[in-house]
Amino acid sequence: MAAQEVLGQTARLASSSALLQVLFRVVTFGLNAFTLRYLSRELIGVVNVRLTLLYSTVVFLAREAFRRACLSGSAKRNWTKTINLLWLTVPLGVFWSLILGLVWLHLLEVPDPFVVPHYQAGVVAFGLSAIVELLGEPFWVLAQAHLFVRLKVIAESLSVVSKCVLTVTLVILYPQWGLYIFSLAQLLYVSVLVMCYVIYFVMFLGSPEATKKSFPVARVKALLPNFVEDETFVNWKEARLTWSFFKQSFLKQILTEGERYVMTFLNVLNFGDQGVYDIVNNLGSLVARFIFLPIEESFYVFFAKVLERGKPVKDQKQDDVAMAANVLELLLKLVLLIGLTITVFGYAYSQLALDIYGGSMLSSGTGPDLLRCYSLYVLFLAVNGVTECFTFALMCKEEVDRYNFVMLALSLIFLCISYFLTHWYGSVGFILANCFNMGIRIAHSTHYIYSYFRESTHRPLRGLLPSPALLLLYISSAVITAFSEVLFCCDKGWMARLIHVSTGALCFAATLVTMFCTETKLIHFVRNQ
Repeated sequence: MAAQEVLGQTARLASSSALLQVLFRVVTFGLNAFTLRYLSRELIGVVNVRLTLLYSTVVFLAREAFRRACLSGSAKRNWTKTINLLWLTVPLGVFWSLILGLVWLHLLEVPDPFVVPHYQAGVVAFGLSAIVELLGEPFWVLAQAHLFVRLKVIAESLSVVSKCVLTVTLVILYPQWGLYIFSLAQLLYVSVLVMCYVIYFVMFLGSPEATKKSFPVARVKALLPNFVEDETFVNWKEARLTWSFFKQSFLKQILTEGERYVMTFLNVLNFGDQGVYDIVNNLGSLVARFIFLPIEESFYVFFAKVLERGKPVKDQKQDDVAMAANVLELLLKLVLLIGLTITVFGYAYSQLALDIYGGSMLSSGTGPDLLRCYSLYVLFLAVNGVTECFTFALMCKEEVDRYNFVMLALSLIFLCISYFLTHWYGSVGFILANCFNMGIRIAHSTHYIYSYFRESTHRPLRGLLPSPALLLLYISSAVITAFSEVLFCCDKGWMARLIHVSTGALCFAATLVTMFCTETKLIHFVRNQ
């Protein structure tokens, strides 16, 4: 597949994934606002922090390394051995579900059964849902490797909508069911997700479309584990790479969900405060995750396909190097501008957003400061996602192993900083610790990118330098909207709020106009892709 074709399909995959993330976050956003009126903060805290952490930990540890290893390189490979390797995620998921389930049931603080009923059933259901989702892993990787955009959109949309409808129905009719509501909804979500992939491949394999595309898997039976005579069960090169990524994924999970582990294991916040933190966290990441995560996932595939892992830049095809460098530079510029926009305008409009969303329960206390810090954290997230996406796609096995030691040191430092900052600043300390963590990871990734392109004429890190005119306008907008917040927000009536919003809208419009005038290369890239 030509590099230009891969770029086009990757861009479509990223945009479709972004739309999916919009759906997920909007649904979560609305669901939290809805459930706040029917259920307690404590129940929401247990579901969104503790039980979701159990599910995400099992799934991440069981599959993340396999995904990265099996999506590296060309889609032309021995798919029988790759599929065999991917099925190992299921027993690994069972192992982690049992171990972590026992920890969640017997070693962690159990919520008050009168406030949060049916906790034990919730732990079992969320652990089981992780195993069910892993049953679809070979199908997901096969679809992702061949850029089946429509399948991903339909499968994840149907599963999210199903979960949402069931949750709302049960919350209205049976609010006393407590965690049973979210357990049933979670099981329905993963079941619908897996069934969509299974049904699609049952219908697709053997069809004229599959034959026309020369799809590497011909029968449904080939998607199950298969033993081949006189051959190894798995590709050992992929298996060794998976092991390297597994050691790294264990540490990356601690860094990604570090604040939730600190909350869960060290009890620095009660369940009610955890609920408020999670609501603000979802609000703060509403824009960040539905844009940055799809870009990271999709362009990881692009860089892994266009450039060969472990080869220096001088040994790669120079046309592909030029395209990859250009795409990397423009992606860095894109996420930087999005991150700066959120940071600048998020600071002055955090309190207003929380007041509209959850009333005084969220807009008073630490809620506004938490969201303001999160707006800054979004900028770090933006840059880190793209730089690590490129770095992980190009690192050889030895470099991945070396990076594991860096991640180990970061994990320990992050947990210590989180613990102390939380004692000093409450939940805001989690965000500050995350900013520090992301800053170190960005420094490592940018150093790798600089070293990789040092022997070429390409300098993709220039994407981290916005035009002076645009930077000046960002600073001006930050000052103007901050003064507007002091003068008009948020207890001076709706007319004052309207003036505050109008001020921000004018500054935002001026920023967009300047962006279109000064970043013409980026605008052309976004329009064409």
